[in-house]
Amino acid sequence: MARILSIDYGKKRTGIAVTDPLQLIAGGLATVSTSELFDWLKTYMAKEAVERIVIGEPRQPNGQPSENLARVQQFVNRWRKAVPEVPIEYFDERFTSVLAHQAMIDGGLKKKARQDKALVDEISATIILEDYLRSRKV
Repeated sequence: MARILSIDYGKKRTGIAVTDPLQLIAGGLATVSTSELFDWLKTYMAKEAVERIVIGEPRQPNGQPSENLARVQQFVNRWRKAVPEVPIEYFDERFTSVLAHQAMIDGGLKKKARQDKALVDEISATIILEDYLRSRKV
């Protein structure tokens, strides 16, 4: 089996998580500059088999689109045109940043480490992927 990769797409930075080849466990992979994301993904996929990409769909708590949704949609459209053999799909990312911060607190990270926005992005991508995997088992 190939891996599933998830993206927590941000204006400046993007968190990335990936499953193991059996698609059982999600783990943080990296945080990359959003401007370098497309090329980073293509380089990664040249080394690792990826079945699909799950990208966080940014919405406000009330379900309305967030300001970042237009940027995410532009990336998704670009990806679908350039790499149609690797599907990309949206998955609700509401509250992932809050959950990521809570996971850092629960994990005993000091305040300085919890302020590392790149780490928050990577953990958020992992939460998106874990939720996606759970949704497939239902």
